[in-house]
Parts: sequence; C-alpha cells; structure tokens
Amino acid sequence: MTEPPPIPDLRAALAERAFPTVGLWNRLEGRPRTTDFDRALRAEVRDPLWMLTRQWQLGEFRGTDAGSPVTATYHVATATPSRFRPGTEGPAGDLPAEAPLEAVAERRAVPFSRGADPVSFDLRLAIGRRWLKLLGRSLLMRLYRAAYVARYPIALPDPDADADTARVAHPEVWATMQAVAGRRMDGYLLYQHLKAGGNAYDGVPGVLFLHYDQLNDLGAQLIAWFDGLISQPPGDPAWDARRLEHRFSIGVGEDKVLTAQEYPGGELDWHAFSVDPGDPLGGQAQESAVTRTVFPAPVRYAGMPLPRWWALEDGGTNFAAVRPSSTDLARLIFLEFALVYSNDWFLLPCDLPAGVIATIEGLAVTDVFGQREWITPAGSGDDQDWQRWSMFTLDTVGDAPVAADTSLFLPASVPKAAEGPVLEDIALIRDENANLVWGIERTVQVATGEARRGGEVAAEALAHRRRLIPSPEPGAPLAPIAYLAMNTVPENWIPFIPVHVPGDNRAIQLQRAAMPSAVDGTPVRPRTSLLRTGLDAATPAPYFVNEEEVPQAGARVSLAYNRTRWRDGRVVVWLSAHRGTGRGERSSGLAFDLLRDTR
Repeated sequence: MTEPPPIPDLRAALAERAFPTVGLWNRLEGRPRTTDFDRALRAEVRDPLWMLTRQWQLGEFRGTDAGSPVTATYHVATATPSRFRPGTEGPAGDLPAEAPLEAVAERRAVPFSRGADPVSFDLRLAIGRRWLKLLGRSLLMRLYRAAYVARYPIALPDPDADADTARVAHPEVWATMQAVAGRRMDGYLLYQHLKAGGNAYDGVPGVLFLHYDQLNDLGAQLIAWFDGLISQPPGDPAWDARRLEHRFSIGVGEDKVLTAQEYPGGELDWHAFSVDPGDPLGGQAQESAVTRTVFPAPVRYAGMPLPRWWALEDGGTNFAAVRPSSTDLARLIFLEFALVYSNDWFLLPCDLPAGVIATIEGLAVTDVFGQREWITPAGSGDDQDWQRWSMFTLDTVGDAPVAADTSLFLPASVPKAAEGPVLEDIALIRDENANLVWGIERTVQVATGEARRGGEVAAEALAHRRRLIPSPEPGAPLAPIAYLAMNTVPENWIPFIPVHVPGDNRAIQLQRAAMPSAVDGTPVRPRTSLLRTGLDAATPAPYFVNEEEVPQAGARVSLAYNRTRWRDGRVVVWLSAHRGTGRGERSSGLAFDLLRDTR
C-alpha cells in the first residue's frame, strides 16, 4: 500500500488545503439488514436533529400571524314562517302548526268517487262504523242504527249494467259489495251532508225532537274524528299536474317569501326552497333573537390528514383513490377541502328550533392572543355574481340583480315518514314508433280501496263488458284477407298526443287523449286519479303535461298514504304523490293499416 506523502508544516497545509484530508475513496452503498422495509417506514424517533430537519423541510416551523380561536360570540335572529300558498297563484292562508311541512305541502284530497262511480268503500265503511259506534254509547241512540243504515245505504251494483263494471268485474270486489250492501252504512254520505251544514237527523225517520241536539253533537264529533284521521287540504292542493311535482310558497314575516318550485315529494329539506322576490304573502312577523358565547372545535371527519407527517392515517377513507376528471369541479373542491384546508375549519354549536329561518347578524371570534375579529359572511354580495360561492344558503328565483340571501332555513319537517302500500302507480314513457307518450296505469285502486295491477283490472273490465255487449256473429269472409285500420292496446295504456302550445308554433305540450274500446269503440278513460285530472270536474277540461317533464328515460308517479308523528306526539296521516325516474322507452305495438288473414 502506498504511503502518504509527509507534511512538514501541517498548520500551513490545512490553511492552504494543499493536501486532501481523505486519501482513499469508496462507493457508498445501502446494506439492508432485512428483506422488508416495515421498520424503515415506521419513522422511529432515533435522531432528534433528523426529526427537526424533516419538520423544517415540511414547513411546520413556518409562522403565521393568526391564532387559533378560543371563544366565539354570535347574535342570530330567527323568524318563523306563518303563511302558506299552494301553487304559484293560489290564495294564501295561515301555515298550519299541527302538522309537518311535508304533510301540508303534499296532502291531497282523498278520492271518494271516480266520476259518477263511488269508490274508497273501505273509508266509507270506516266512517259509518264510527257513527254507529257513537250512537251505541247511549241506549236510546242505539234505536236509530237501522234508520241510519236505511237513510245512507250502500247500493248493490247491478251486474247487468255497464256503469257498474268497476264494482262487479273483479270477483273479490263483487263479493265484498254483496256482503255490505243493505247491511252497512255509507258513512261518507253522512259526513258529506254534515260538512255541507246539514243536521245529523235530516231525513232520518223516527228521530225524537229531544234528541236533535245530541245527534248534532255526535255529528260534530264525527267530523272532528275524520278530519283528524287523514289530513286533507282545505282548498287546492300544491300538486302541479302539468309539471308532475309540488309547487308552493311560505311567507316569513311581512315581506319574505320562500318558494319550492320543483319538489317531487318525499324528504323536504332547505335546498328545495328559493327566495322569491315577488309579492309578499302577508302575515305577522314572528321574530326572536339568540346571543351566545361558545367554544369553537376543529372539524373532524373520517380520513382526515393527521397534523404531523410521521402519523399515518388508517385506510378507512382513501382519498387517493378518488380520481376526478378535469371538469369535475365539485369533486375537486371536495378533495381540496379534505386534503389542503382540512385543519382550517372550526365548528360552532348553535341550537335552533325547527321551522325557522335564521340570519347571523354578528359573529366575533377571540383567538389565543386575545385579539377579537369580526367575521362577515363569505357569500354576501350580488346573488348573480359568478364569483360568489357559498354553502347552505338559499338562491333567488329569477335573474334580477338582488342581494344574496345568507340566511339558513330549517324547515319544520320530520326525519322519517312511513309510506304505506302504493295505491296508484303510473309510468309515463315515450313510444318513438307510435310517436306518442303513454301513461301506463301499473297499479290501480279498486272500489274497495285495495291496490291491484292495472293490466289485470283492465283485462277483467274488458272481459265483463264483452259479456254484456256481445259482438255480432261474423259472416262468411268475402276475401282471404281483411283490412284492419288499427290494432288495439291494453286499456290501461292512456295516450298523450303532442300538440302546439297556444300562441307558439314551435313549443310542444302533451295532451291526454283516449283510445277506442275494443268492445264498442267508446273512449277508454283512466282509472287513476293521477291521470283523471279535469275529468271529474263539473265542466270536464283537457289535461296537459309539459313535454320536458317526460324525458327519454320517462317518469314515474305513485300515490300512497304517509304516516308520521309530529313534535307533540300526534299522529299525522296524509295522501301524497311522489315522482321518480322512469326506466326508459317502451313500445305499445300500436300499428295502422294492417292486413289480417281471414282463413
């Protein structure tokens, strides 16, 4: 091995760097002691200087002029809605406080008749049974039971009459009508008479004069019982049959109006409303204020990045697996909040009662340095400003340049409502082959109040009418083929034809039409109340649906009872319609100009 050269003056050589301090070189290589890297990934604390260097590298020593909040004082003003208006042009009334907002907005009248044909005999019998039970509380009143059954009877349908087809076509419905006719009382006829201002003893033979007041008291109890049993609207419902959704407005104070323009039914929350700058609904302002000092707490959520670099998160929430595209702005904003600004958000507790609209009029935050900061809303300014961004705030109806509303609305709703069996179910589908829109009655409510398949009800009614109206015996064919102008479709398929909007040569709307019956050629009418809009009025009117409400996927509307408990424990039941998405296009098989083999 070569000896290093001698250095006579070591101090001068070090100052001038005349000789290298390392005379031998060797390549630096890692020599792992194990075959895995589990221990290396633990980032064990062994060298404090190395740990401080890594903290400096990650910017953990970078100072800021802001301190963490310690306390926050806010002043919140609340206002309670007091007015309700169904639709967009209907009369406004007081907002009921004895029912959740879903029930007030969705409730619709119970259909007790279909044209001239009475239906809902389950409720008719229930009202009659309630009246007979009220009479049974008094020994003398029991004597009038038979008189009331004779005064408000359930008529027996005629199996040979075409008008009674709906009550005799199905064997179970016909058997039920035979069992109750002449034996039970139609309570709805009495209820209808009492609601119109009549007396409970009108037309009932054998009632003594001294029992008039007692019978009227029982009639008032019957009305109160049924009105509390099922919540029904006092006027027009909020259901917009043209748009297949609910539309209503509520008034807050004297000049503020919140409008739900497109509420399909189901769960009602704050995002269904918008601030309407139109005419106010009137009413008294019910305002209150809350001033409170609270302690802010950092926002925590699953998968949140931990504050120190050597602490590894669990794999419960993997944000790295979220791969948004360049145009997926909502997902990008969510990831930026979750990963970059996760430790910049604090939560302030604020308890507010349900059914109020709250506005933060002042918010002061005190940090760890004793400094107080006045916080202003981030979403204030012009409502139509494209750079405005906010969360959990209400937008404004229309494009008018108005100031943004930064209030928070907590509707008087319930977290869950039990939905009963579907009584009516229609599917609006597009048939491109026939260039029509069909309203398919998938589920129909029969006369006894039960729900059955629409195809079965239509087939039973068609078979019964064919027995009543037999077709003439065909003669000998004159040719081997016959011309058929049009074939038939099931009678639970109701057509909607495209027509022009009045005053517009391009806009299209859908109008309810009718197919001829395969028995006698009379128009086939819908059996569901959802498609019978305008037919049962004193003056029948056509029914139109906006074309955009039936997309290529179609639409579905169902009718069912809902039941829930309100804040005071009272049970609330209402009949409502819910709209959903369809399942695509279908073909009815409707064809024209056909040749039929007569052999």
